[in-house]
Amino acid sequence: MANMAETSSSGESESCSVLTWDQVSRLNEVLTEAVPVHGRGNFPTLEVRLKDIVRLVRNRLEQRGIKVKDVRLNGSTASHVLVKDVGWSYKDLDVIFRVDLPQEVQFQLIKDVVLGTLLDFLPEGVNKEKIGAVTLKEAYVQKLVKVYTEQDRWSLISLSNNDGRNVELKFVDSIRRQFEFSVDSFQIILDSLLSYYDFSENPMSRLFHPTVVGESVYGDFAAALHHLRNKLIATTRPEEIRGGGLLKYCNLLVRDFRPTDQDEFKALERYMCSRFFIDFPDIVEQQRKLDAYLQSHFVGEERSKYDYLMILRRVVNESTVCLMGHERRQTLNLISLTAFRVLAEQNAIPDASSVTCYYQPAPYVRDLNFSNYYVASCNQSIPTWLPCN
Repeated sequence: MANMAETSSSGESESCSVLTWDQVSRLNEVLTEAVPVHGRGNFPTLEVRLKDIVRLVRNRLEQRGIKVKDVRLNGSTASHVLVKDVGWSYKDLDVIFRVDLPQEVQFQLIKDVVLGTLLDFLPEGVNKEKIGAVTLKEAYVQKLVKVYTEQDRWSLISLSNNDGRNVELKFVDSIRRQFEFSVDSFQIILDSLLSYYDFSENPMSRLFHPTVVGESVYGDFAAALHHLRNKLIATTRPEEIRGGGLLKYCNLLVRDFRPTDQDEFKALERYMCSRFFIDFPDIVEQQRKLDAYLQSHFVGEERSKYDYLMILRRVVNESTVCLMGHERRQTLNLISLTAFRVLAEQNAIPDASSVTCYYQPAPYVRDLNFSNYYVASCNQSIPTWLPCN
């Protein structure tokens, strides 16, 4: 085998780049690290290596007639491979299988293949013959998504991890928007490294390792990598992003990322807020979305939640122009309540039952039993709004 570390300009384009040895080495660590998939109830924890489950799923899909064009590492894990210690810890192990999904029947086939593959990771002594697909789904699947429209055809199977490092297997035929900001636009093509595991007996080294290519779906790999290394925020057409990218944008801000152009991002913040309230117009939907985001993106980083919510509140307060006054205040109050609850849950309040904070009621409150302000009294971790006397 030739020296696979040698590269040429023919392997690169504006959106692609060949990974360095240090990057390939980090990628190898990610793919070979044992990740626990936690079972519910009495089901045992599965020890899964990404390279093993990816190879098994790919091979079995092709045996069932679904051609896999390539396999890619996506999201924060891909960013970690490219730039170590950028300011966030990678969480979900997000893998994309690029496939053709001409009919909905392929979705069921994919689900059957993935669930069947989990049997291979059950410990010895477990009677696998008595465990069906429905049982495996209930035991190990955190999230199951299917999208089948004219422009978007993809599915997602997320395997549970109690520490927030879910193994997420996404099967994509077409998807309109694959990224929110340039720093999360990276995809690393895994096929050459997976082939190396299959056919090479030699350990990888700086002088002998497979050529691995990364792509930025933002369009300009060098620019996106510059943004990642220097903690800069850039995007295009935020109106196309579900939720406007608002929650992710504030997540970047709390990690000391800064917009490439402050003045330009003031206008973009308005687009983000407008799109967020278009997609989540109801206060119940907003609360559900916010709670889910906090739960999935701050595992092990609970101390950052309050700062994140204060940044989110500031952006919503300064950049929301599409809501009526009472709707805007309602959303701001939701964020404030969530922040107060977060402090209580973290025991950041020494004696939460004695804490008093003042809250301006909405103008439409005309009950004479209410004074000009409310008092927030916290019973354990549940904030309750009480009238002042």
